Amino acid sequence: MRSFLCLLGCAALLTGGCVSRSTGETEVGVLVCKLSPGCEDGKGVQTQVYPPGSTNFFAPFIRDFYRFDTKVQNLEMISASTKGDRAGADDLQFKTTDGNDISMDVTVVWQIDSKLAPQLLLTVGKSTNEVKEKLVRPMARTVVRDILNELTAEAVYNADKRFEKAENAKLLLERTLAPYGVVITQVILHEHRFHPEYEKIIHERKLAEQQAEQLKSETEAAAQEAIRNLETARGKVASEIEQARGALDQQKLAADAQLFQQDQNAQAIISERQANAAAITARNRALAGAGGRAMVKLAVAGALKGKKIVLIPGGAGGVAVNRLDINKLVDSLVARETSDPN
Repeated sequence: MRSFLCLLGCAALLTGGCVSRSTGETEVGVLVCKLSPGCEDGKGVQTQVYPPGSTNFFAPFIRDFYRFDTKVQNLEMISASTKGDRAGADDLQFKTTDGNDISMDVTVVWQIDSKLAPQLLLTVGKSTNEVKEKLVRPMARTVVRDILNELTAEAVYNADKRFEKAENAKLLLERTLAPYGVVITQVILHEHRFHPEYEKIIHERKLAEQQAEQLKSETEAAAQEAIRNLETARGKVASEIEQARGALDQQKLAADAQLFQQDQNAQAIISERQANAAAITARNRALAGAGGRAMVKLAVAGALKGKKIVLIPGGAGGVAVNRLDINKLVDSLVARETSDPN
């Protein structure tokens, strides 16, 4: 009891010289009581969180006050020695599922959950930097490496695959660090680097694939050009066929017209010949009668008019007298005329 009263007296004496503790614009404060008197939660870390921009007074020696910055933090793990959280190369090393060694620059965006600042002080560290070095950094390197180990070397070149793995790493880190009071905002995958020899092989393969794609495009273009040429040729042939058909139709029309004209000419000739034949027939019929014989006789008489008629003797004895019978001569001529229509 005396010891306790003595301690109370000392505490009262010390409280007479209280010191101030302030938090910055993005900071929260957590109080630790070394002695339980005057502390709501007794001795140890207090659950009360002191807000940003506040000033509070505490007794020295028996109270400790810790500040945590709650603004967004970037954990940069990169190969450049002049950047990032470490002076030397700090990029993430991992191995793909097909056995290739790759290094990659990674940034983890995180911040402290102000409501859980007492939990961080109790389980992790006394400052934001300690939280980063003791909790965020080792967990981030482990989780991100495990996620990236699921990639193949080919998939590393695929931006969609990298984004998918970055999102998976973010979700896993969130679940892992949320109970401690750390919020993971984003995981960003930057430049990646293969082993130099493998990088050369990949580069040559990419060039070969590009050349193959170019040849494929050229082949497709040539095929399309051939199709266009074929269609043009087909159109030209079709046009020539139509022209030939038109010319043939014109020739047929001309031939039909000529045939019709020749047929008409032949019909006219036949009609004319038939008319002539009918006239001759009619004349022959007319000549076959008495009037016809008289006309023939008159024609013969007219033909013999003024002609000399010489009678040449003949016969076996050399002496004979021939008598010219004009009637018989006429009858003979009439009979010949009747038998020969021409």
